[in-house]
Amino acid sequence: MFYCQYLSGMGHLVRSTEIVRSLVKEFQVYFINGGPTIQGFEMPSQVKLIRLPALWLEDGKFTVGNHSLSVEQVKEIRKNQLIEVFDQIQPDCLITEFFPFGRHKLFFELIPLVEHIKSTSHTTKIACSLRDVIGKESEPGEEETICYLMNRYFDLLLFHSDPLFQNFTETFSRHQDIKSEITHTGFVTQSNSQNVFDMEDLWDKKNPSAVKILVSIGGGRIGYELLETVVEASEILEKRIPHTIKIFTGPFLPEEKLMKLKEAALNQANICLETYTSQLLDYMKTADISISLSGYNTTMNILSTGVRAIVVPIGHDNQDKEQLVRTQKLEKLGIVDCIHPQDLVASHLADKILSCLNKKSVVDSSQMFDLQGAQKTTTFLKKFLARKVPVTTCAV
Repeated sequence: MFYCQYLSGMGHLVRSTEIVRSLVKEFQVYFINGGPTIQGFEMPSQVKLIRLPALWLEDGKFTVGNHSLSVEQVKEIRKNQLIEVFDQIQPDCLITEFFPFGRHKLFFELIPLVEHIKSTSHTTKIACSLRDVIGKESEPGEEETICYLMNRYFDLLLFHSDPLFQNFTETFSRHQDIKSEITHTGFVTQSNSQNVFDMEDLWDKKNPSAVKILVSIGGGRIGYELLETVVEASEILEKRIPHTIKIFTGPFLPEEKLMKLKEAALNQANICLETYTSQLLDYMKTADISISLSGYNTTMNILSTGVRAIVVPIGHDNQDKEQLVRTQKLEKLGIVDCIHPQDLVASHLADKILSCLNKKSVVDSSQMFDLQGAQKTTTFLKKFLARKVPVTTCAV
Protein backbone atom coordinates (compact mmCIF):
# COMPACT_ATOMS: atom_id res chain seq x y z
CA MET A 1 0.00 0.00 0.00
CA PHE A 2 1.75 3.15 -1.27
CA TYR A 3 0.57 6.55 0.03
CA CYS A 4 1.42 9.57 -2.14
CA GLN A 5 0.30 13.16 -1.61
CA TYR A 6 1.55 16.01 -3.80
CA LEU A 7 0.55 19.34 -2.28
CA SER A 8 2.04 21.88 -4.70
CA GLY A 9 3.88 20.27 -7.62
CA MET A 10 3.82 16.83 -9.23
CA GLY A 11 7.39 15.63 -8.61
CA HIS A 12 6.41 13.36 -5.71
CA LEU A 13 3.81 11.66 -7.93
CA VAL A 14 6.25 11.17 -10.82
CA ARG A 15 8.93 9.60 -8.60
CA SER A 16 6.41 7.43 -6.73
CA THR A 17 4.99 6.19 -10.03
CA GLU A 18 8.41 5.10 -11.24
CA ILE A 19 8.98 3.19 -8.01
CA VAL A 20 5.56 1.58 -8.33
CA ARG A 21 6.29 0.69 -11.98
CA SER A 22 9.08 -1.51 -10.65
CA LEU A 23 7.22 -2.77 -7.56
CA VAL A 24 4.37 -4.26 -9.61
CA LYS A 25 6.81 -6.80 -11.04
CA GLU A 26 7.03 -8.44 -7.61
CA PHE A 27 4.05 -7.14 -5.58
CA GLN A 28 0.38 -6.39 -5.80
CA VAL A 29 0.39 -2.60 -5.36
CA TYR A 30 -2.42 -0.43 -4.02
CA PHE A 31 -1.61 3.20 -4.75
CA ILE A 32 -3.29 5.83 -2.57
CA ASN A 33 -3.43 9.14 -4.48
CA GLY A 34 -4.38 12.19 -2.42
CA GLY A 35 -3.67 14.93 -4.98
CA PRO A 36 -5.60 16.49 -7.87
CA THR A 37 -6.04 14.60 -11.15
CA ILE A 38 -3.47 15.37 -13.86
CA GLN A 39 -4.86 15.02 -17.36
CA GLY A 40 -2.75 12.60 -19.40
CA PHE A 41 -0.83 11.16 -16.44
CA GLU A 42 -1.13 7.38 -16.29
CA MET A 43 -0.34 4.82 -13.62
CA PRO A 44 0.87 1.32 -14.59
CA SER A 45 -2.18 -0.77 -15.49
CA GLN A 46 -1.37 -3.44 -12.86
CA VAL A 47 -1.72 -0.94 -10.02
CA LYS A 48 -4.95 -0.78 -8.06
CA LEU A 49 -5.53 2.97 -7.77
CA ILE A 50 -7.42 4.34 -4.78
CA ARG A 51 -8.23 8.05 -4.85
CA LEU A 52 -8.78 10.12 -1.75
CA PRO A 53 -10.85 13.32 -2.11
CA ALA A 54 -8.27 15.68 -3.62
CA LEU A 55 -6.48 18.11 -1.36
CA TRP A 56 -3.65 20.55 -2.16
CA LEU A 57 -2.09 23.84 -1.09
CA GLU A 58 -2.65 27.27 -2.61
CA ASP A 59 -1.03 30.27 -0.92
CA GLY A 60 -0.23 28.02 2.04
CA LYS A 61 -3.85 27.01 2.60
CA PHE A 62 -5.63 23.74 1.90
CA THR A 63 -7.86 23.67 -1.18
CA VAL A 64 -10.30 20.87 -2.03
CA GLY A 65 -11.44 19.58 -5.39
CA ASN A 66 -15.02 18.96 -4.26
CA HIS A 67 -16.40 22.42 -3.58
CA SER A 68 -19.58 21.04 -2.02
CA LEU A 69 -17.46 19.95 0.94
CA SER A 70 -15.47 22.04 3.39
CA VAL A 71 -11.77 21.41 4.03
CA GLU A 72 -12.62 19.98 7.46
CA GLN A 73 -15.18 17.60 5.96
CA VAL A 74 -12.68 16.39 3.38
CA LYS A 75 -10.06 15.84 6.10
CA GLU A 76 -12.47 13.67 8.09
CA ILE A 77 -13.47 11.64 5.01
CA ARG A 78 -9.85 11.05 4.05
CA LYS A 79 -8.82 10.02 7.57
CA ASN A 80 -11.59 7.42 7.76
CA GLN A 81 -11.05 6.21 4.19
CA LEU A 82 -7.35 5.51 4.79
CA ILE A 83 -8.11 3.32 7.80
CA GLU A 84 -10.93 1.52 5.97
CA VAL A 85 -8.70 0.85 2.96
CA PHE A 86 -5.94 -0.47 5.18
CA ASP A 87 -8.34 -2.84 6.96
CA GLN A 88 -9.60 -4.14 3.61
CA ILE A 89 -6.14 -4.67 2.10
CA GLN A 90 -4.17 -5.78 5.17
CA PRO A 91 -0.90 -5.12 3.32
CA ASP A 92 2.46 -6.56 4.23
CA CYS A 93 3.92 -3.08 3.88
CA LEU A 94 2.76 0.53 3.90
CA ILE A 95 5.05 3.00 2.12
CA THR A 96 4.55 6.69 2.86
CA GLU A 97 6.11 9.06 0.37
CA PHE A 98 8.12 11.83 2.16
CA PHE A 99 6.32 11.48 5.51
CA PRO A 100 7.52 11.93 8.28
CA PHE A 101 10.30 14.16 6.85
CA GLY A 102 7.56 16.34 5.40
CA ARG A 103 3.77 16.30 5.07
CA HIS A 104 3.29 17.45 8.66
CA LYS A 105 0.22 19.37 7.50
CA LEU A 106 -1.29 15.91 6.97
CA PHE A 107 -0.90 14.71 10.55
CA PHE A 108 -4.71 14.72 10.76
CA GLU A 109 -4.85 11.57 8.58
CA LEU A 110 -1.38 10.02 8.76
CA ILE A 111 -0.99 9.80 12.54
CA PRO A 112 -4.36 8.01 12.96
CA LEU A 113 -3.36 5.64 10.13
CA VAL A 114 0.02 4.60 11.53
CA GLU A 115 -1.42 4.42 15.07
CA HIS A 116 -4.15 2.13 13.76
CA ILE A 117 -1.60 -0.08 12.01
CA LYS A 118 0.58 -0.40 15.10
CA SER A 119 -2.40 -1.25 17.31
CA THR A 120 -4.12 -3.73 14.97
CA SER A 121 -1.42 -5.31 12.82
CA HIS A 122 1.77 -6.93 14.05
CA THR A 123 2.89 -7.99 10.57
CA THR A 124 2.56 -4.82 8.46
CA LYS A 125 5.88 -3.04 8.07
CA ILE A 126 5.98 0.72 7.51
CA ALA A 127 8.56 2.31 5.21
CA CYS A 128 9.33 5.92 4.27
CA SER A 129 10.22 6.77 0.65
CA LEU A 130 12.46 9.86 0.69
CA ARG A 131 14.13 11.89 -2.08
CA ASP A 132 17.81 12.90 -2.00
CA VAL A 133 17.46 16.34 -0.39
CA ILE A 134 14.81 17.33 2.14
CA GLY A 135 15.40 20.97 1.23
CA LYS A 136 14.00 22.84 4.18
CA GLU A 137 16.25 23.19 7.21
CA SER A 138 14.19 21.73 10.02
CA GLU A 139 13.82 23.52 13.32
CA PRO A 140 15.14 21.55 16.35
CA GLY A 141 11.56 20.84 17.43
CA GLU A 142 10.66 19.58 13.97
CA GLU A 143 13.74 17.34 13.82
CA GLU A 144 12.76 15.94 17.20
CA THR A 145 9.29 15.17 15.83
CA ILE A 146 10.75 13.44 12.77
CA CYS A 147 13.01 11.25 14.93
CA TYR A 148 10.12 10.41 17.25
CA LEU A 149 7.82 9.43 14.38
CA MET A 150 10.49 7.39 12.58
CA ASN A 151 11.42 5.48 15.72
CA ARG A 152 7.86 4.91 16.91
CA TYR A 153 6.23 3.85 13.64
CA PHE A 154 8.75 3.11 10.88
CA ASP A 155 10.73 -0.03 10.16
CA LEU A 156 12.59 1.20 7.09
CA LEU A 157 13.82 4.33 5.31
CA LEU A 158 14.25 4.08 1.53
CA PHE A 159 16.56 6.97 0.64
CA HIS A 160 16.46 7.53 -3.13
CA SER A 161 19.96 8.83 -3.73
CA ASP A 162 23.35 7.69 -4.91
CA PRO A 163 25.35 7.83 -1.64
CA LEU A 164 28.41 9.08 -3.53
CA PHE A 165 26.40 12.14 -4.58
CA GLN A 166 24.20 12.80 -1.54
CA ASN A 167 24.36 10.73 1.62
CA PHE A 168 21.54 10.63 4.16
CA THR A 169 23.94 12.03 6.75
CA GLU A 170 24.12 15.24 4.67
CA THR A 171 20.35 15.47 4.37
CA PHE A 172 19.32 15.10 8.00
CA SER A 173 21.47 16.38 10.88
CA ARG A 174 19.89 14.01 13.42
CA HIS A 175 20.64 10.95 11.29
CA GLN A 176 22.35 9.14 14.16
CA ASP A 177 19.09 9.24 16.15
CA ILE A 178 17.11 7.30 13.53
CA LYS A 179 16.80 3.70 14.76
CA SER A 180 14.99 2.14 11.79
CA GLU A 181 16.94 0.53 8.97
CA ILE A 182 18.21 2.93 6.28
CA THR A 183 19.14 1.98 2.73
CA HIS A 184 20.40 4.13 -0.15
CA THR A 185 18.56 2.86 -3.23
CA GLY A 186 20.27 4.94 -5.90
CA PHE A 187 18.44 7.59 -7.92
CA VAL A 188 14.95 6.87 -9.27
CA THR A 189 14.78 7.68 -12.98
CA GLN A 190 11.88 7.67 -15.40
CA SER A 191 11.38 4.62 -17.61
CA ASN A 192 11.77 4.89 -21.35
CA SER A 193 8.51 5.28 -23.25
CA GLN A 194 7.22 2.12 -24.87
CA ASN A 195 6.28 4.21 -27.90
CA VAL A 196 9.03 5.06 -30.36
CA PHE A 197 8.95 8.73 -31.43
CA ASP A 198 10.78 10.19 -34.39
CA MET A 199 12.31 13.59 -33.88
CA GLU A 200 9.79 14.99 -36.38
CA ASP A 201 6.93 13.71 -34.23
CA LEU A 202 8.13 15.86 -31.34
CA TRP A 203 9.64 18.94 -32.95
CA ASP A 204 9.06 21.46 -35.74
CA LYS A 205 8.86 19.64 -39.07
CA LYS A 206 9.15 22.87 -41.07
CA ASN A 207 12.68 23.66 -39.90
CA PRO A 208 14.43 20.44 -38.84
CA SER A 209 17.86 22.11 -38.71
CA ALA A 210 16.75 24.64 -36.08
CA VAL A 211 18.22 24.37 -32.59
CA LYS A 212 15.72 22.47 -30.42
CA ILE A 213 15.19 24.09 -27.01
CA LEU A 214 13.12 22.26 -24.40
CA VAL A 215 11.68 24.28 -21.50
CA SER A 216 9.84 22.79 -18.51
CA ILE A 217 8.94 23.80 -14.95
CA GLY A 218 7.44 20.61 -13.50
CA GLY A 219 3.94 21.07 -12.14
CA GLY A 220 3.86 24.80 -12.88
CA ARG A 221 3.07 26.33 -9.49
CA ILE A 222 6.61 27.73 -9.31
CA GLY A 223 8.90 28.83 -12.13
CA TYR A 224 6.68 31.14 -14.18
CA GLU A 225 9.45 33.77 -14.21
CA LEU A 226 11.64 31.31 -16.12
CA LEU A 227 9.01 30.82 -18.85
CA GLU A 228 8.53 34.58 -19.15
CA THR A 229 12.29 35.11 -19.52
CA VAL A 230 12.58 32.34 -22.15
CA VAL A 231 9.94 34.04 -24.31
CA GLU A 232 11.81 37.36 -24.03
CA ALA A 233 15.16 35.65 -24.74
CA SER A 234 13.75 34.03 -27.89
CA GLU A 235 13.43 37.45 -29.54
CA ILE A 236 17.13 38.05 -28.90
CA LEU A 237 18.12 34.57 -30.11
CA GLU A 238 16.14 34.94 -33.36
CA LYS A 239 18.76 37.36 -34.64
CA ARG A 240 21.57 34.92 -33.86
CA ILE A 241 20.45 31.31 -34.41
CA PRO A 242 17.46 29.54 -35.99
CA HIS A 243 15.65 27.79 -33.16
CA THR A 244 12.42 26.22 -32.05
CA ILE A 245 11.25 26.27 -28.44
CA LYS A 246 8.87 23.75 -26.90
CA ILE A 247 7.55 24.97 -23.55
CA PHE A 248 5.69 22.72 -21.10
CA THR A 249 4.00 24.99 -18.59
CA GLY A 250 2.89 22.26 -16.15
CA PRO A 251 -0.73 21.33 -15.31
CA PHE A 252 -0.88 23.62 -12.26
CA LEU A 253 0.21 26.91 -13.84
CA PRO A 254 -2.51 29.42 -12.86
CA GLU A 255 -4.83 30.28 -15.76
CA GLU A 256 -4.09 34.01 -15.64
CA LYS A 257 -0.35 33.34 -15.97
CA LEU A 258 -0.93 30.93 -18.85
CA MET A 259 -2.97 33.55 -20.72
CA LYS A 260 -0.27 36.16 -20.09
CA LEU A 261 2.38 33.79 -21.45
CA LYS A 262 0.33 32.99 -24.56
CA GLU A 263 -0.10 36.68 -25.22
CA ALA A 264 3.67 37.28 -24.90
CA ALA A 265 4.42 34.43 -27.34
CA LEU A 266 1.59 35.28 -29.73
CA ASN A 267 3.74 36.62 -32.56
CA GLN A 268 6.61 34.16 -32.15
CA ALA A 269 5.99 31.23 -34.50
CA ASN A 270 9.06 29.40 -33.20
CA ILE A 271 7.52 28.95 -29.74
CA CYS A 272 5.08 26.14 -29.00
CA LEU A 273 3.24 26.13 -25.65
CA GLU A 274 1.83 22.92 -24.19
CA THR A 275 0.59 22.03 -20.72
CA TYR A 276 1.92 18.54 -20.06
CA THR A 277 3.53 15.61 -21.82
CA SER A 278 4.15 12.04 -20.71
CA GLN A 279 7.02 11.96 -23.24
CA LEU A 280 9.30 14.49 -21.50
CA LEU A 281 12.16 11.99 -21.51
CA ASP A 282 11.84 11.61 -25.30
CA TYR A 283 11.96 15.37 -25.70
CA MET A 284 15.10 15.52 -23.57
CA LYS A 285 16.78 12.82 -25.63
CA THR A 286 16.20 14.75 -28.84
CA ALA A 287 16.65 18.33 -27.58
CA ASP A 288 19.83 20.31 -28.19
CA ILE A 289 19.40 21.97 -24.81
CA SER A 290 17.05 21.72 -21.83
CA ILE A 291 16.10 24.74 -19.71
CA SER A 292 14.30 23.93 -16.48
CA LEU A 293 14.12 24.11 -12.74
CA SER A 294 16.25 21.54 -10.90
CA GLY A 295 13.67 19.37 -9.20
CA TYR A 296 14.45 15.71 -8.57
CA ASN A 297 12.77 14.17 -11.62
CA THR A 298 13.95 16.75 -14.16
CA THR A 299 17.48 16.40 -12.83
CA MET A 300 17.29 12.63 -13.19
CA ASN A 301 16.18 13.07 -16.81
CA ILE A 302 19.20 15.30 -17.41
CA LEU A 303 21.51 12.67 -15.91
CA SER A 304 20.02 9.76 -17.84
CA THR A 305 19.98 11.52 -21.23
CA GLY A 306 23.16 13.61 -21.01
CA VAL A 307 21.37 16.59 -22.58
CA ARG A 308 23.02 20.01 -22.29
CA ALA A 309 21.15 21.74 -19.51
CA ILE A 310 20.61 25.15 -17.95
CA VAL A 311 18.85 24.98 -14.60
CA VAL A 312 17.32 27.64 -12.37
CA PRO A 313 17.05 26.48 -8.73
CA ILE A 314 13.78 27.97 -7.51
CA GLY A 315 12.33 26.87 -4.18
CA HIS A 316 8.72 26.92 -3.02
CA ASP A 317 9.67 29.52 -0.39
CA ASN A 318 12.78 31.28 0.86
CA GLN A 319 13.69 28.41 3.18
CA ASP A 320 13.47 25.72 0.49
CA LYS A 321 17.05 24.90 -0.55
CA GLU A 322 16.35 21.51 -2.17
CA GLN A 323 16.97 22.59 -5.77
CA LEU A 324 19.93 24.79 -4.83
CA VAL A 325 21.77 21.97 -3.01
CA ARG A 326 21.30 19.61 -5.94
CA THR A 327 22.27 22.26 -8.50
CA GLN A 328 25.47 23.32 -6.76
CA LYS A 329 26.77 19.75 -6.70
CA LEU A 330 25.92 19.13 -10.36
CA GLU A 331 27.41 22.45 -11.44
CA LYS A 332 30.71 21.59 -9.75
CA LEU A 333 30.76 18.33 -11.73
CA GLY A 334 30.20 20.25 -14.99
CA ILE A 335 26.89 18.51 -15.68
CA VAL A 336 24.63 21.57 -15.68
CA ASP A 337 24.92 25.32 -16.16
CA CYS A 338 23.12 27.40 -13.57
CA ILE A 339 21.34 30.73 -13.54
CA HIS A 340 20.26 31.88 -10.11
CA PRO A 341 16.73 33.31 -9.89
CA GLN A 342 17.99 36.83 -9.17
CA ASP A 343 20.03 36.72 -12.41
CA LEU A 344 17.14 35.64 -14.61
CA VAL A 345 17.33 38.30 -17.34
CA ALA A 346 16.55 37.69 -21.04
CA SER A 347 19.91 38.92 -22.39
CA HIS A 348 21.83 36.85 -19.83
CA LEU A 349 19.74 33.76 -20.60
CA ALA A 350 20.27 34.19 -24.35
CA ASP A 351 24.05 34.42 -23.86
CA LYS A 352 23.96 31.39 -21.56
CA ILE A 353 22.06 29.36 -24.16
CA LEU A 354 24.59 30.17 -26.89
CA SER A 355 27.49 29.36 -24.56
CA CYS A 356 25.91 26.09 -23.47
CA LEU A 357 25.22 25.02 -27.06
CA ASN A 358 28.95 25.24 -27.78
CA LYS A 359 29.68 22.67 -25.09
CA LYS A 360 29.70 18.94 -25.65
CA SER A 361 26.84 16.95 -24.19
CA VAL A 362 27.72 15.11 -21.00
CA VAL A 363 26.98 11.78 -22.64
CA ASP A 364 28.57 9.69 -19.90
CA SER A 365 26.76 11.32 -16.94
CA SER A 366 24.56 8.24 -16.58
CA GLN A 367 27.72 6.24 -15.93
CA MET A 368 28.69 8.53 -13.06
CA PHE A 369 25.64 7.77 -10.93
CA ASP A 370 23.56 4.86 -9.72
CA LEU A 371 20.27 5.42 -11.58
CA GLN A 372 18.68 2.06 -10.69
CA GLY A 373 16.78 3.33 -7.66
CA ALA A 374 13.36 1.98 -8.63
CA GLN A 375 14.65 -1.52 -9.37
CA LYS A 376 16.85 -1.57 -6.27
CA THR A 377 13.93 -0.43 -4.11
CA THR A 378 11.96 -3.46 -5.28
CA THR A 379 14.84 -5.88 -4.79
CA PHE A 380 15.60 -4.58 -1.31
CA LEU A 381 11.97 -4.46 -0.23
CA LYS A 382 11.39 -8.05 -1.35
CA LYS A 383 14.33 -9.26 0.71
CA PHE A 384 13.40 -7.04 3.65
CA LEU A 385 9.84 -8.33 3.86
CA ALA A 386 10.90 -11.92 3.37
CA ARG A 387 13.39 -11.51 6.19
CA LYS A 388 10.93 -9.83 8.54
CA VAL A 389 7.67 -11.56 7.64
CA PRO A 390 7.74 -15.02 6.03
CA VAL A 391 4.77 -14.78 3.67
CA THR A 392 4.05 -16.30 0.27
CA THR A 393 2.02 -13.47 -1.22
CA CYS A 394 2.86 -9.81 -0.75
CA ALA A 395 0.78 -6.71 -1.15
CA VAL A 396 2.31 -3.26 -1.06
